[in-house]
Amino acid sequence: MQSYDKASLSSGSGPVTDNRGSDGSLVAVLKTLLFFTILMITLPIGLYFASKKYLFEESLGYSSNDSYFYAAILAVVAVHVVLALFVYVAWNEGPRQSREGKQD
Repeated sequence: MQSYDKASLSSGSGPVTDNRGSDGSLVAVLKTLLFFTILMITLPIGLYFASKKYLFEESLGYSSNDSYFYAAILAVVAVHVVLALFVYVAWNEGPRQSREGKQD
């Protein structure tokens, strides 16, 4: 076993640099993530209950069992749409941040 003393460990290490970019880009990424997280929770649940009651039962006259089924399908489609939008926004956000960081 090798023994290390504090002086040898601290002398070789320099300042720690953060390679994630500026704090502004990190805040923007977190805001985007928070927005899509809230959207992922509220949109499918709200769409499920609203479409079940107002669209399928009242407007189209489906039975309660049928409206459960179709409202669930609509909620699953909403989840996929939110995920696709998140991937699209994240994909387009990446190159913009790398271009902002480059100084030629």
